[in-house]
Amino acid sequence: MDNRPEKSSRRKIALLFAVTALGTAVVTAGVAALLLNIFEHKQEEKQPFYRVVELTDDTIDPEIWGKNFPYQYDSYKRTVDMVRTTYGGSEALPQTPTDADPRKFVTYSKLVEDPRLVKMWAGYSFSKDFREERGHAYMLEDQTFTGRQQAAPQPGTCINCHGSTYTAYKELGEGDIWKGFEKLNQMSYQEAREHVDHPVSCLDCHNPDTMQLRVTRPAFMEGIRLVKAAEGIEDYDVNTMASRQEMRTYTCAQCHVEYYFKGKEKRLTYPWANGRKADEILAYYDETGFKDWTHEITGAPMLKAQHPEFETWSQGIHAANGVSCADCHMPYERVGAMKVSSHHVRSPLLNIAASCQTCHRVPEEELMNRVQTIQGRHYELRNLAMDALMDLIDAIEAAQANGASPEEVAAACDFQRKATFLLDFAEAENSTGFHADQEGARVLGKSLDFSRKGFKSISEYWRDQRGATPDAIAAVPAVNE
Repeated sequence: MDNRPEKSSRRKIALLFAVTALGTAVVTAGVAALLLNIFEHKQEEKQPFYRVVELTDDTIDPEIWGKNFPYQYDSYKRTVDMVRTTYGGSEALPQTPTDADPRKFVTYSKLVEDPRLVKMWAGYSFSKDFREERGHAYMLEDQTFTGRQQAAPQPGTCINCHGSTYTAYKELGEGDIWKGFEKLNQMSYQEAREHVDHPVSCLDCHNPDTMQLRVTRPAFMEGIRLVKAAEGIEDYDVNTMASRQEMRTYTCAQCHVEYYFKGKEKRLTYPWANGRKADEILAYYDETGFKDWTHEITGAPMLKAQHPEFETWSQGIHAANGVSCADCHMPYERVGAMKVSSHHVRSPLLNIAASCQTCHRVPEEELMNRVQTIQGRHYELRNLAMDALMDLIDAIEAAQANGASPEEVAAACDFQRKATFLLDFAEAENSTGFHADQEGARVLGKSLDFSRKGFKSISEYWRDQRGATPDAIAAVPAVNE
């Protein structure tokens, strides 16, 4: 009897069994590896960093923090990068080092790029040196060696936002940051500089024990308390009452704000008593009679806006939807199982995929075009406001040259003050309108209107006080036009 079919069938069954067993073993091994990987990642999540060194409330040097937080520190170091965008950013320009300025590289001069700024700030140190800002790595160095330091002595107050000042506050105040803050303000810049060695550091924004975000600048603590009081929240303590998402903006807003130096003590103050809009801040300055300098050409009492990113952002669509500064400028990155906030603080336009496309599910090119359109329109309106201001300054100067008294041009000078501050508010805010495009247009529109009203008052001067003679009108070409 032939039993070959039966043997063949047995072999097939044995082979099938072996293949099945092997497959089961492979699948089992794969599932086990997957579960092990998941378990390892879960453990990584529980331990987001390894305590290589002990950090204290006096650990200033970010390199030491970097031993525990290498990913964050590696990205922090990249703030040395210099990349120019269409309307901002920096590029490295070589210069010959001197004793007064040992820097080998600087950024381009905005005064050279737009000489109208020199006339706008005539008589103020910004008319001597004003360059495009660089990354956080350069914030202390660039302020130390700016030509403005040589043009006019700067107070120690300036260093509050350009260096890691938290430990300096504690040292000067013998443990009390408020007392140290007040002492630092009253120093000269050179004296204050001796107490600060680093640009903004981990310590300025993080509690070394819990790593929670925190605010360390007393001026912001005071300012945000005013804002919250206007919202009906009394005795607001930002470090205990703010949400984590709010803190992802407030830590940045400690410095990216409009401010002034109050009184003979030069106390750093955020002018938010009337609100955070540009014209509300202007009204506050007018009520208090504050001025930064006297205009060299017209004699007008002037105001210099600083870098009001927080105030402008507060009026925009992203703020209204709960989007923080860090969401766009320090977007999350995936590192293994960890979600790490990038500390390479930079323009979102240089990282659209992480900064923008997590919310806006459209092609990168479309997003770039949207931003360019907003910024282009803002810049066009900025130039119109700048031209109008130049005409007003020329008209006041011509009137004074033809015998106008200070009283006769006082109204025009007040309009110059107002038009300049609002224009400067939009100029100094570093998003070229993107943080709040409609608010930016409104502010520039009001600046234009103030220049128009100032120009009108000069025209009325020529008509009413000088009889609008042909010779008088010819002396002010802009009025004649």
